[in-house]
Amino acid sequence: MSAQLPDAAPANWVDRHAPAALQPWLKLGRFDRPAGIWLLMLPGWQGVALAGAMEGLFPDLLLLAKIFVGAALMRAAGCAFNDIVDRDIDAKVARTAMRPVASGQISVKQAWAYIVACSLASLAILLTMPILAIVLGVASLALVAAYPFMKRITWWPQAWLGLTFNWGALLGFAAATGTMSWAAILLYAGGIFWTLGYDTIYAIQDLEDDALAGVKSSTRRLGAGVQKGVLGFYVAAFAFALAAAWAGGLGPLFLPLAALYGMHLSRQAARVDIENGPLALTLFRSNSFAGLLLFFALVAGMWKGPVASF
Repeated sequence: MSAQLPDAAPANWVDRHAPAALQPWLKLGRFDRPAGIWLLMLPGWQGVALAGAMEGLFPDLLLLAKIFVGAALMRAAGCAFNDIVDRDIDAKVARTAMRPVASGQISVKQAWAYIVACSLASLAILLTMPILAIVLGVASLALVAAYPFMKRITWWPQAWLGLTFNWGALLGFAAATGTMSWAAILLYAGGIFWTLGYDTIYAIQDLEDDALAGVKSSTRRLGAGVQKGVLGFYVAAFAFALAAAWAGGLGPLFLPLAALYGMHLSRQAARVDIENGPLALTLFRSNSFAGLLLFFALVAGMWKGPVASF
């Protein structure tokens, strides 16, 4: 049985229930830490919800299911690729030293085979979508491939993660409509700042180890100003979400849930403590709920009522 990883919940299903032989493979894809699946999936769901709301329609449930499975597969492939590239750095960081590739439980060749299998399964899902969605899905691979190197060349790898993780907002909208709109682009922009905020919080856990290993991050760059930085990122995320709803002509029922989304983000920012790694992990995980709030806000925007838009 493989060791439980530090950033996995103590009661996670992989450590408790998965067969010992499968545990390293599930941990390679981060299935013991499902928050990342939600954070990759939710922008796609939001894109579908925005597309539906613009036409006064409920989101396509089959399309939401496809995006969920595709996000789980591509997150697994991306994590495996990241672990291959970062295996030497991971071995020097306490939180990541026991990851399957860094610890030698899975070889680099085996990890590459895992990536290919997950990518092919995800491609099979992508090919059921309109051509624009397929093009966007293929284009996202460039963002995924470049991400592990960003921490070596820029203080803002979290911004690149935002570009990557929120690409689903564009893909989801295109999958639902076969087209693109400024509303979807604004939603994507808001997601970039959302990710920049929550991943800056996440990196608080690794401040000391990252400094020793020479790994760059927005958290290290902001230093004592990390709380103000996160607040600024979240203000931008909320503003772009409002702009997306306005550009899409959503109804006024979008606003109450959107307000809860903004409150959730502001509460996170208020609690940020650069000295408290466990709290940072808790705040990071809470973003699954934040993303759901925005998704349901977009769904609620389909009801236009007597007013065309807010």
